[in-house]
Amino acid sequence: MDDARPNDLDAFWMPFTANRQFKSAPRLLVAAEGVHYTSHDGRQILDGSSGLWCCNAGHGRQPIVEAIQRQAAELDFAPTFQMGHPKAFELASRVAALMPGDLDRVFFTNSGSEAADTALKIAIAYHRARGEASRTRLIGRERGYHGVGFGGISVGGISTNRKFFGSLLPGVDHLPHTHDMARAFTRGQPATGQELATELERIVALHDASTIAAIMVEPLAGSTGVLPPPVGYLQELRRICDKHGILLIFDEVITGFGRLGKGFAAERFGVVPDLVTLAKGLTNGTVPMGAVVARDGLYQTFMDSAAENAIELFHGYTYSGHPLACAAGLATLDLYRDEGLFERAAELEPHFEEAAHSLRGSPHVVDIRNLGLVAGIELAPIPGKPGARGFDAFVKCYEAGLLTRVTGDILAVSPPLIIETRQIDELFGIIGEVLNKLD
Repeated sequence: MDDARPNDLDAFWMPFTANRQFKSAPRLLVAAEGVHYTSHDGRQILDGSSGLWCCNAGHGRQPIVEAIQRQAAELDFAPTFQMGHPKAFELASRVAALMPGDLDRVFFTNSGSEAADTALKIAIAYHRARGEASRTRLIGRERGYHGVGFGGISVGGISTNRKFFGSLLPGVDHLPHTHDMARAFTRGQPATGQELATELERIVALHDASTIAAIMVEPLAGSTGVLPPPVGYLQELRRICDKHGILLIFDEVITGFGRLGKGFAAERFGVVPDLVTLAKGLTNGTVPMGAVVARDGLYQTFMDSAAENAIELFHGYTYSGHPLACAAGLATLDLYRDEGLFERAAELEPHFEEAAHSLRGSPHVVDIRNLGLVAGIELAPIPGKPGARGFDAFVKCYEAGLLTRVTGDILAVSPPLIIETRQIDELFGIIGEVLNKLD
């Protein structure tokens, strides 16, 4: 293969990237199929991160490709402001049918970031619609990630995502994160730590429940290094929210669509939130799309509080329910169903867990965390150079034929749900080889 590297890398301002560093030694992907990317220099790269947590059914899936092609030829765009097209309604119905409980009203966005901000706006507007306009305060969690809109970074708990952008939304507070290095090398959910959920009671006592609209959490925090919830933690959050009339929002942009061996984390943990944000696996990463799924009673409150023929929620995006995204989403859901990929993830989880924890004792490894088909390998930082060792491991894994995610000094892996056991062994084998050679 000829070198596919472009001549000029300057114009593209890359997101969440050290631009000068990257452009001095670019890592370019030019093709993808199954569980592999092809690099610009012709190497096969095992996709250990499902692209960016999103290609759950693998790459180059023909049913999705063909659905997008057909849709582009038939109907390239249709407005969803005061208009509609059939596939938006069909996809909403299909998504609602997958959700647990009465989560059956779907509002489409174009990304997880937009879904997060949409869910927060819906939560505040809901309380206003039911006569409690004082409920405007939002609660997030330390080390939480909810995209990069102003709402998402306000309730999010990653300092580098927040500190450059001023005071952000007012009236936001945060729960402590759930990670405890005293529980290092836990397999699955930590047995202790449920009591951290009761910190919400302290926040309620400080601000008064009558001022709090919602709390948003990731059931499993992914972008800050794979932090599984302690046993009973999410159930306790649900109980406290019910007690005080606070909406519970699950950010399932990462955990949705089979990543934890069930359709959604809400299903795995037996907790029905009031709102769920989705994206990534909704279209297998092929066309940008996100969604917020609301419980029926919440939706009905908007319908009942607005005058007849009035718009009930003044919110939306030009590309909400875009025809190509809907076509991709329908084909993706078909693949998940026809190939039993959620069940496959559950079947692979024990092997994946054993392979991940086989790295215990490798150089620099201070913790390994896993749940479903997600694992985080935390490395000891180089003194005075936080993140340097993790990034070095990330680059060396890529050079050895493996794509991972890196956050600080943590390598995160979340391969496509179609991965084979031998490829799981290959994935963690490459990481082990890299760690053994790492300075």
